[in-house]
Amino acid sequence: MSYMPKDEVDGGPPCAPGGAAKTRRPDNTAFKQQRLPAWQPILTAGTVLPTFFIIGLIFIPIGIGIFVTSNNIREIEGNVFMYYGLSNFYQNHRRYVKSRDDSQLNGDPTALLNPSKECEPYRRNEDKPIAPCGAIANSMFNDTLELFLVVNGSYSAAIPLKKKGIAWWTDKNVKFRNPPGEGSLEERFKDTTKPVNWVKPVYLLDSDQDNNGFINEDFIVWMRTAALPTFRKLYRLIERKSNLHPTLPAGDYFLNITYNYPVHSFDGRKRMILSTISWMGGKNPFLGIAYITTGSISFLLGVVLLVINHKYRNSSNTADITI
Repeated sequence: MSYMPKDEVDGGPPCAPGGAAKTRRPDNTAFKQQRLPAWQPILTAGTVLPTFFIIGLIFIPIGIGIFVTSNNIREIEGNVFMYYGLSNFYQNHRRYVKSRDDSQLNGDPTALLNPSKECEPYRRNEDKPIAPCGAIANSMFNDTLELFLVVNGSYSAAIPLKKKGIAWWTDKNVKFRNPPGEGSLEERFKDTTKPVNWVKPVYLLDSDQDNNGFINEDFIVWMRTAALPTFRKLYRLIERKSNLHPTLPAGDYFLNITYNYPVHSFDGRKRMILSTISWMGGKNPFLGIAYITTGSISFLLGVVLLVINHKYRNSSNTADITI
């Protein structure tokens, strides 16, 4: 059979004699033929300029309100939250964030003895699986902070610090579980070893069995990684005992720190923060500053575009009159 260009159908190969014509043409539908109705906004000065001004007028007051509210969180009234802070510690590093085994932390017996390879190089030690494995757990903050009220030149009045109730409910009751079993916690962690940098194994983190092992709240708080290199994490809660007396009365205080956590290796700094909360949470001026900055930039752009539009529109009108 000789080949003739006219035998092709829409640029395709020739059809067999007597066969049905094949075509590559899309179906004659609105979607495939790109005939769907569409709305294309026409950007003019009358539509763009009001948008910039409206955004500025809305965002700036909101930002000022949030910023002022955040800065007012300094009175030691109501419950007081004690935080520890670290600087120049990159918990958001990709390999660091992945260095954990969520199945092991959820109490899976199989993962307990055979941790995920994501935990390397903190997966096994001394030919035993590490519990909890990974770089996050291995670098857990372990300084001890104690607060005393100075009375008559001494610091004998210790401030009670509550160590339970500092973790998220979902983390404490859903994501983190101890291995199942009827024996002691030490028996359930049999054939495992502690992380390399830990002083004691996970089943000795607390004498309270409801706050021991994988469900220890200090451990749970640390395992929720921070997004920025400078961060704070909740350490203790100071509860208000009576509405007639402040949580922390005016006076001098003494902070006793048991130094266990070195920061010189990553050129970091440690700090302790006492804070209350408001309707927007703890003290954090970033959101207010972000709103004020966005609103100010939007308002400024609106003014600049208004001047440009006024200038060139007048120039255009003058040119039309001259012609």
